[in-house]
Amino acid sequence: MIKVLIVETNVSRYQGTNEATGLWLGESAEFVEELQKQGIAYDFVSPKGGLVPLDPRSMAYMDASIWKIYESQDFLDRGLRNTLKPDQINPADYSAIYFTGGHGVMWDFPENAEIQAIARSIYKAGGYLTSVCHGIAGLLNLKDEQGHYLIAGKKITGFTTSEEIIAGKKKVVPFLNRTLATAHGANFQKKRFYKSYALQDGQFITGQNPFSVRAVAKLLIEELNACKPS
Repeated sequence: MIKVLIVETNVSRYQGTNEATGLWLGESAEFVEELQKQGIAYDFVSPKGGLVPLDPRSMAYMDASIWKIYESQDFLDRGLRNTLKPDQINPADYSAIYFTGGHGVMWDFPENAEIQAIARSIYKAGGYLTSVCHGIAGLLNLKDEQGHYLIAGKKITGFTTSEEIIAGKKKVVPFLNRTLATAHGANFQKKRFYKSYALQDGQFITGQNPFSVRAVAKLLIEELNACKPS
């Protein structure tokens, strides 16, 4: 059975401040809806397991489809209140891993060895490493067994410096996605700010910003459907 692992943050505040952040709701909900349309199974994991906080700003961008997923009991239970812990995950069960965004991920995704090990196993088995927006943080420090960055030489995208400036968070975030991606050998791509943009390079599928979720999902679904037995 084809199944996707969705990774969400446990971080509720911009570190060192009292300002709330967390998961950008649409980056999980829209992705889930696209998987549901195709009958593709999925699970949720977070670095600590359990509760996933929501970035309150993301609640202002909810259309009917996001509300539908958000109000479903399954999403509330599995996707927000009771996410799995990394040690409950068997990487062999998944054809892809998807890193959601929201600024919180910048603190608990980059150095999480357990989730990195899961992602590395999925990748080694031929699965897909996918992300959107700040979710790129889950890919930036991934290395192979020889210590080489997996993103080296790959075309990837994520929330840009321009978008960080527009969001008013350039001085708050612990790093800038493009700067770190480039330092680790990636070929960072971007389009106009706050416009949908997703691209694929081999087993990597990445999206630039919150408006790119469905584009990422559709690229991944196309690959997963191609893998289904006829």
